[in-house]
Amino acid sequence: MKRSTIWILTAVMACAFIGLLVVQIMYMENMVKMRNEQFSEGVMRSLYGVATMLEQNETKYYLDQDLSEAALTQSYQGSSFGFSNDEVALDTIANSLDNIKIKRPANFKNLKNLHDSYQAKQEILKGQYLYQKGLLNEVILTILSQSSDRPIAERADSLTVNDYLKSELAANGLPLPFEFAIVSRSNGVAYKTTGYNPSNQAEVYRQVLFPGDPVNKQNTLNVTFPTKSDYIFSSIKFMIPSFAFTFILLGVFVYTVIVAFKQKRLSEMKNDFINNMTHEFKTPISSISIAAQMLNDDSVRKSPTMLKHVSSVINDETKRLRFQVEKVLQLSLFDRKSATMQLDEEDANSIIDSVINTFKLKVEKYGGNIEAALDAEDPIIKVDKMHFTNVVFNLLDNAIKYRREEVPLHLQVATRNPDDTHIEITIADNGIGIKREDVKRIFEKFYRVSTGNRHDVKGFGLGLAYVHKMITLFGGNISCESELNKGSKFIITLPLYN
Repeated sequence: MKRSTIWILTAVMACAFIGLLVVQIMYMENMVKMRNEQFSEGVMRSLYGVATMLEQNETKYYLDQDLSEAALTQSYQGSSFGFSNDEVALDTIANSLDNIKIKRPANFKNLKNLHDSYQAKQEILKGQYLYQKGLLNEVILTILSQSSDRPIAERADSLTVNDYLKSELAANGLPLPFEFAIVSRSNGVAYKTTGYNPSNQAEVYRQVLFPGDPVNKQNTLNVTFPTKSDYIFSSIKFMIPSFAFTFILLGVFVYTVIVAFKQKRLSEMKNDFINNMTHEFKTPISSISIAAQMLNDDSVRKSPTMLKHVSSVINDETKRLRFQVEKVLQLSLFDRKSATMQLDEEDANSIIDSVINTFKLKVEKYGGNIEAALDAEDPIIKVDKMHFTNVVFNLLDNAIKYRREEVPLHLQVATRNPDDTHIEITIADNGIGIKREDVKRIFEKFYRVSTGNRHDVKGFGLGLAYVHKMITLFGGNISCESELNKGSKFIITLPLYN
């Protein structure tokens, strides 16, 4: 699949996921907003019901008070209208009217007497009606003029308010715990429940009690709901699995895209590897083939000098071919969970000095030199000698490959003990260096720095990856410090043999 195709699919899927998330978030916000509105409407309806019931209680209070006074007055006046005290009540009056029945008289005289009796009763009931009307008017005037002077704790008893709130909220489908307070315009908080301490005034629901009171004497019922957020979001809990599945799909998608790009890059690296390997093998094979053809020439066989030269070419190219084959075989290490190694006590200074001696002639050939400072007092480490030798060999070989043509090659190899348990090995050069963005990736398999992609330094991108893997298996770590056109320094830290 082409890289452009992967990018297009990635863009389309990313837009789809973003759109899905936006729709889900908008839906959740609308749900929360609607639930908030429903909650507020239910609470205000409940508070209005509480205020109404408190007003009815106050009306009943004054009505009972005036009726008691009226009954006391009636007991002193006697029965002016020929009725007992029980007949003073309004319901008795209504029953009296209903009990009035007109019977067919036996004669005219009886009819006249009945008519006079009916008129007398009418007058009596009219008087009772006017009296009760005056009594009600007196109650209304008392409420208007005196009710606001009563203490709010008597007019709106805390237990009564609590009970009314519970019943009204339950009737409106809001059986939630609440805290409330009665707040006066002039005197502040009249009383409040223990848990009433609103941190956000926007979450306080208010209802004016007894709105007929003078403005400066009005009281407000304030209510808060500590578990309101839980109640609101309980209605959108079903969205949590939806978001979870969406993010899982998003994670899988991102992982798939990353894997696709890695596989694409790995495929490109493997193609480069095959091309480089073909080139690296082709040159020594061609040289050996030419040398073999020369050996078939009688003149060459008769000349000791030519024979020695041809034999030397075959020997050198065979070594070169063997070295390349070993590097290819190192690839198998990356496909195993662990490499088979023989770990023994080894002297790091001794191994490094041996590799340096091997490279001296090659370095001097390019007009350079190697400076060695093997100062580690305790150089004993536990490693596989062959693999450790290859590690040092690869680093020195890279230093020679990526040298600067216009500057004499200078290599520095040093060892020291930074503490009692480790040895530090430093290999530095004054070569072409590595870009900062490439330093982070030089230990990746098949990765090759672009500045080194020259014909005379074709490689497989395995050397530093192999070095990193071996150092890790030895229990150590390796890092690189490099600056473009100034050189590179590789620092290896390994645990000492205990």
